[in-house]
Amino acid sequence: MKNNFEKDKQYYKFCMYGFFKNLRFFEPFFMLFLKEKGLSFTEIGSLYAIREILINLLEIPTGIVADGLGRRRSMIFSFLSYIVSFFIFYLSKSFFIFIFAMIFYSFGETFRSGTHKAMIMEYLSLKNWKDYKVEYYGNTRSWSQIGSAISSIIAAILVLYAGNYSMIFLASIIPYFIDLINLSTYPKELDGDIQKINLKDIKLHFKNVFKGIFNSFKNKEFLKAIINSSFYAGYYKSMKDFLQPIIKMLALNIPIFLFLNDQKRVSIFVGIVYFILYILTAISSKNSSKIVKKYKTLEKPLNLTMIIGLLSGMMSGIFFVFELYYLSTIFFFLIYIIENLRKPIAVSKVSQEIDLKSMATGLSTESQFETIFTAIMIFFMGLIADISNVGISLIVLSIFSILISNIFRFKISSSR
Repeated sequence: MKNNFEKDKQYYKFCMYGFFKNLRFFEPFFMLFLKEKGLSFTEIGSLYAIREILINLLEIPTGIVADGLGRRRSMIFSFLSYIVSFFIFYLSKSFFIFIFAMIFYSFGETFRSGTHKAMIMEYLSLKNWKDYKVEYYGNTRSWSQIGSAISSIIAAILVLYAGNYSMIFLASIIPYFIDLINLSTYPKELDGDIQKINLKDIKLHFKNVFKGIFNSFKNKEFLKAIINSSFYAGYYKSMKDFLQPIIKMLALNIPIFLFLNDQKRVSIFVGIVYFILYILTAISSKNSSKIVKKYKTLEKPLNLTMIIGLLSGMMSGIFFVFELYYLSTIFFFLIYIIENLRKPIAVSKVSQEIDLKSMATGLSTESQFETIFTAIMIFFMGLIADISNVGISLIVLSIFSILISNIFRFKISSSR
């Protein structure tokens, strides 16, 4: 099927951004790295929660800065913050020092989150391609997943070579530096309506943007859209790294690569499993528009994907408890796949309900809700995992999420 938009130079820059941004070599091993440093699941959950709370506090102010002072500058600052964070993780061994790494990481996330999506939406508006938001965003996002797939293989090789997890943070600096250069070549038009403002204009601008936020919150459809989107995204983000201890158990219970030590065996399995996973998520992201076209509205696929994803998490936990780690891994895959199927749909739904001039702020508002859900869930995931095990924590949080998600689902009329 033909795309109704041109794959021009900027399209490939957007794809390049996603590809290099997701060359986070540490990501498939992050929880294993923290466990290697002696942290408990509760401490790990606390670190994640600190990160998400900081993101929550900074989300709206940084979204406003992105809209008012230039989205490109915000993105460049974001990537510089990431690089500082990677250096601290590489050098540190202490839980308390890791908190500082998380602070810099949080600045990176908040200056990035929502801002790049807004740049894409701005570009589609300039090109009169707004009707193809799901297809365009799904296509560019699929390159992020390809980057993640390749990243997992490179990360596994780095761990095999280095014999520890620390080196992957140092290596992650390279692709982020490349993306800095890429972002600096984006056209000025993507900064939004306000490109340069004087210090005396900042107060007025903040007032206008907060007024826009207030008006957006009076829109019930917008509120429903961001909560539906952010709840499952928060569930996914709180769960996703718990795939790593599941893969570790899978690797240690399959009698292959026995000539290697446990860490190297685990690294091979992590690399292979994450490579397959991210190829599947790239395919799902790229094909999300096909699911949309089967329905008259966006609401029904958003509801359906949410319940399938939550049930998959519960089943993964059940199979982990019964030590069927290969089945636990397969169902965990579905949590990832569902997030990448529904993300372009959710972005499209949210963008329908907000003014283009405040797009970065609006999408950052969605991210703020997402971080609230993530912070709460990840802390309790870690706490329950220490009290019992990873499987039980998956079951408990998934059942709770299924029950509470009834509040956030869209009401679908019989005519749809």
